[in-house]
Amino acid sequence: MEKNLTSGSVLKSILFFSLPYLLSYFLQTLYGMADLFIIGQFEGVASTTAVSIGSQVMHMITVMIVGLAMGATVTIGRAVGAENKLRAARLIGNTVTLFMAGSVVLAAVLVGLVDPIVRIVSTPEQAVAGTRTYLIICFIGVPCITAYNIMASIFRGLGDSRSPMYFIAVACASNIALDYLFMGALHLGPAGAALGTTLSQLVSVIISLVVILRRKNGIHLSGADFKPERSALGEILSIGIPVMMQDGFIQVSFMIITIIANHRGLTDAAAVGIPFPVIDNGNRVAGTQLDMLSPEAAAALSGADVILAKGMANAETMLGCGYNVYYAFLVKCQRFVTRFGKPMFTPMLVKEL
Repeated sequence: MEKNLTSGSVLKSILFFSLPYLLSYFLQTLYGMADLFIIGQFEGVASTTAVSIGSQVMHMITVMIVGLAMGATVTIGRAVGAENKLRAARLIGNTVTLFMAGSVVLAAVLVGLVDPIVRIVSTPEQAVAGTRTYLIICFIGVPCITAYNIMASIFRGLGDSRSPMYFIAVACASNIALDYLFMGALHLGPAGAALGTTLSQLVSVIISLVVILRRKNGIHLSGADFKPERSALGEILSIGIPVMMQDGFIQVSFMIITIIANHRGLTDAAAVGIPFPVIDNGNRVAGTQLDMLSPEAAAALSGADVILAKGMANAETMLGCGYNVYYAFLVKCQRFVTRFGKPMFTPMLVKEL
């Protein structure tokens, strides 16, 4: 399991480590995409909206857990690179203690706050029950989500980024199969989506544990390694907290867009959560002049069912284009203040008029 990244070609080591890492992140996004795709086949707009909102809340939580776990990856990697196996064992033990204890507390707090969370994100009334059910099940499963991510952080700290990629690939396949079972065969709706997501993470954790127990890496854990140590916890948190905050702030911006869409009703709320390709206008000019689009961008627009255009420049240049466009922007000019009757710097989500 342990890989030596301190010798040989630097470029080769970076590529062999980073590419599986990036692919793991991509596979992790398939969770929400699979849930939305499958529930859309068997349920109505209210259930799709519930899963869309719930999965975005869970994605924000997961991203912040992954950011915090980066502290474990870095500190374990330092100890392994310095060939200090005793320190690596202590950091691994403290990582497990910190995250598992924290995940149980976090799960309890989130379950207790589920109703305020549903209100804060302005869930449409028709989707409240489904969103609440989805979140309660996922919140209860937070220890499973956390356990997978600390397993992945330990593997990566030991220099092995491929094993977490395999684990998450198995979890994705399990999630899809369980989604079809719970939502297709059993018609459990948003509850089925949440059960599929949570149980597939549990499958990934079990596989990770089996692999760790079978592999020999020269690092031996004792009971003392799991006892909280101030220096070890401080080292992990000093790196993990800034990464967690950075990733959390990015997710807040997406949640703001979700809240704006939720205020506009059920259909708009469902549309925001649907995964979509991101393109530019192909000509490096602010805004989107339709007659100046690259052939690729023009083909993408003409073939799209729904278009989300970000930024006021797109709203200025595309309003009235005739496509099914939602414009997300801040009001930053007097013309738009007058047109929409909103103060300067008001966030807007406007459907093509």
